[in-house]
Formats: sequence, structure tokens, C-alpha cells
Amino acid sequence: MRVIVTGSSGLIGSAAVRHWDANGSEVIGIDNDMRATFFGPEGSTRWNQSRLESETTHFRTAAIDIRDRDAIMDLFQNEPPDLVIHCAAQPSHDRAAAIPFLDFEVNATGTLNLLEATRQHAPDAVFCHMSTNKVYGDAPNELPLEERDTRWEYAREEDFDGIDENCRIDQTMHSLFGASKTAADVLAQEYGKYFGLKTGIFRGGCLTGSSHSGVELHGFLSYLVHVAVTGKPYTIFGYKGKQVRDQIECSDVVKAFEAFANNPRPGEVYNIGGGRNNSASVLECIDLIKQIGGYRVNFTLGEDNRKGDHICYISDLSKLRRDYPEWDIRVSLEEILSQMIAGEESKQA
Repeated sequence: MRVIVTGSSGLIGSAAVRHWDANGSEVIGIDNDMRATFFGPEGSTRWNQSRLESETTHFRTAAIDIRDRDAIMDLFQNEPPDLVIHCAAQPSHDRAAAIPFLDFEVNATGTLNLLEATRQHAPDAVFCHMSTNKVYGDAPNELPLEERDTRWEYAREEDFDGIDENCRIDQTMHSLFGASKTAADVLAQEYGKYFGLKTGIFRGGCLTGSSHSGVELHGFLSYLVHVAVTGKPYTIFGYKGKQVRDQIECSDVVKAFEAFANNPRPGEVYNIGGGRNNSASVLECIDLIKQIGGYRVNFTLGEDNRKGDHICYISDLSKLRRDYPEWDIRVSLEEILSQMIAGEESKQA
């Protein structure tokens, strides 16, 4: 079996590489470290690429830019995959405003290049597209909320499980990142529904893990652990630090890809995040880091929230659990933080 993983040195991509390499598959990674272009040297994933290449058996990296249509077509023609895991992206809600052309070309055009290469050269392959909850824009903020001591919470009982796939994706503020990812999301759906390509679209909540190269503008929990361990200052952007996210460890995302690959439903969309049990506010995460690792976060509360940011976002996992009952969340938020603190401590040693 041949698997192509885009963004192979990143968080989800590297977890996918490890998973399918361990299964004995031939794994080709597409990664040219554009994260360093987006975020500077501290965002580089070269360290993770080197570690992957030293620790795997059937994996190699192709330093291809997914915007390079000819190079993508050549790769797919010469080495057609059985499975595509598409994780490469410009991932920052905020950074996109400063690099609008680059953001759209990577997220939308790059995705189109990969979909068309799959259609032309590997039409029987399964294509898992890593989308984002930012396709919903700020529509989730329209749900009635109530303020509690440490978090915002859904006010109505019917909203307890969170946001499902019926939430609208238009007539809402997305950020330019959300708009480019929406374009990619809809393209992936269309290649499934129109062409019959075996596409699955996974709208991620807060994706995280110890291999995340978190920076201030992307990778909230990873960056929060980094500043806690190193003693750096941290600014919380608005909402009194009570904004809620659901954290999912990267291996649980990969297991969802595997479930879909074994029984694909062309063009289907799934919300994927930590769900209710792995949800926490920024303030609650700061408290958990203190409880688990003994680190105090030196934070200040900023008055201005990020444009279009979610106040309370929990992924409703009902559809994914219904269609793939063998899948569920395996890694708790406490386990995620324990692994991340240990990983950050080893980097600083």
C-alpha cells in the first residue's frame, strides 16, 4: 500500500506517517517546511522531519510545494497512491490577513492540485482532507451562552454536545484563513459528490500533541505549554480567558482517517475534535498545567479578542461515532498535557 501524506512534518501529518509506516505501508511525505515561512524559524518543522526519517522504515520526504501543479502531477503519475492524507496548509487564523495570496494559494489552490492529481492518476484512492472548524466562521457564537467562573458554556440543554455539521458555513465572518479553508473543504466535497472520488472531509477542533511546533498565532495548547515551561509571558486575547476549545490528540485524528479509509463515504463531512470530555477554557488549561506539571503561566488578559474567534466551541462527534462506531477519543486532555509538558521539558534540557 502506498500512502501520500502532505504536511508530513507537521502535527497530524507526522502522526499519519508513523501510523502507516508502522503498518508496513510505503509512505511518501510532501513537505517543504513552509511553516517556517509563515511563522519564522520557531515555527519550523525540520526537527520533526529529521526525527521521522531516523525513526521510520518505509518513509521518505519529497520537498514539493503543493502549489507546484506540475510537480504534484508528476509524483502522482509516477507513484500513484492508494491513500492520500492531506494536512498541508497555512494554518493561522490571524497570519492569513498579512499573506492573503499565499494563504489562498496554499489552502485552496494546493488542495485543488492534489484533488485533480488524484482524480487523474489515482481515481480509486481514498482522500482524507484535514479541514477546520473555522469553515463555520463565527456562526457558533450565535448560540446562547452563559458566563461561568472559569468558562463560557452553552446555555441550552440541546447544545450540550456542541456544534454539528449542520452549522452554516456562509454569511458569517471566517477570517481569510477560514475562507480559504472553506474553499478547499467545498472542493473536496465536490470531488466526492460530483466525480465520485473517495473524499472525506474532517473539520478539526483544536488539534494538538507533543510533536506540535506551536507559536503564538497557531497551536494554542502547545504554545501555552511552551511558555509555561520556559517562563515566557503569555497574552490571552479577549473573552476574559474563558473561551472554550476541545482538544484532540493527533493519534485520535489519524485513527479517524483509518476508519474512513477502511469504509469511505465519498464527499462526507465530519466534525472532529476532543468533544465535551476534552473541552476546556484557556483559564482551565492554565490551571491544569499547574496541577500536572507545577508550572505557573505568567499571563495577562488582553481586552481585544481575535476577529471571528469562537467564544465556545465543542465538536459534536455524534456523526463520526455513528458512521464509524469503532472510533472514539482515546487520549484525555490530562494525558495530552502530561505528554506535552514532558516533551517541552526534554526540548529545554
